[in-house]
Amino acid sequence: MNQILVTKKLYITPELKRKKKIYKFDFFLSVFLVCILISFYIYAEYARNKDEEVSQEILANMNITQDDTVADSNVLIAVLDDEEQTEELNSEVKQQVENASKTVQTTDSGFRYATIATINIPKINVEYPILDGETDSVEETEALLKISPTKFWGPEPNEVGNFCIVGHNYRNTRFFSKVPTLENGDIIEITDLTGRKISYRVYNKYTVDPTDVSCTSQLTNGNKEITLITCTNDSKMRVIVKAREV
Repeated sequence: MNQILVTKKLYITPELKRKKKIYKFDFFLSVFLVCILISFYIYAEYARNKDEEVSQEILANMNITQDDTVADSNVLIAVLDDEEQTEELNSEVKQQVENASKTVQTTDSGFRYATIATINIPKINVEYPILDGETDSVEETEALLKISPTKFWGPEPNEVGNFCIVGHNYRNTRFFSKVPTLENGDIIEITDLTGRKISYRVYNKYTVDPTDVSCTSQLTNGNKEITLITCTNDSKMRVIVKAREV
C-alpha cells in the first residue's frame, strides 16, 4: 500500500503544481472580473433609475400655462385691423408666456437648462419633459441626455419648422428605447409651455450614419414637423423618425 501511495506522489511533478497554481489564479481572476462587471451593471442601472426619477420629477413640476390664458390674450389682440400685425403680436404673446414659464435648472455637472415642452407617445407608453440647454455644446447635450430627451435643433416646440429631439436608447423601456419600433401612422404628442398640444403622425422612419444630420433640415414647406433621433440597438447607426402635424 505504501509503495502505491509513493508511486502516485511521483506523478505530481513540479510542472503539474505550476499548472495547478495557474488554473487557480485564472479562476480567481475570472471571478474577480465577473464581480466587477456585475458591479458596473448594477451601478449603471442605479444611475439610470435615478435619472428616470429626476426626469419624472421635472415632468410633475412643469409650469404649463392653461390654454385659456393664451386664448384670452388672442381675444384682446384680435381688435387690431392689421391681420399681419395681429399674428405677429399673438406670436409675441405666446413667446412671452413661454419665457415666463421656463424654469432654469442646473445639472450636477454645472450645465444650465430649461424644460420647454413634453413629449407623449401613447403606443410605447412614453411621456417625458423635453430639455433645452444654454450652449448646445456636445458636453452639455451629453449631460442633459442622461436626464431626459433633449432638443437637438430647430424652432420652438409646435412652431413652423422641424423640431428635432434626441434621446437615449437603453434597450429597455426608458427614454427613446422603444422609438425604433414606431411605424408610419403612429401618433406623437407635443405639449408646449402655453398648454398647446399638437399631434404629429409618423410618416417616415430610417437609419443613418451618426455623422449624417440631414434629418435636421428646416425645409418643411411651411409645415410643423418633428424628428426623433436615437441609436440603433448596437449603437452603430442612428434611427430617424419623422412626423408631421395632423
